[in-house]
Amino acid sequence: MAEHKHGSMDTEDHEKTFQGFVKFTTYAVIGILIFLVLLAMVNG
Repeated sequence: MAEHKHGSMDTEDHEKTFQGFVKFTTYAVIGILIFLVLLAMVNG
């Protein structure tokens, strides 16, 4: 098993994945809110 040295890991892929997750979550919440507003207007 390879030895682990603190501070030597490349976190670029982790940061890109997290940014993608944040962007997806933001768009999903905005989409859900728009859907709920439209649903309230139709059923109003």
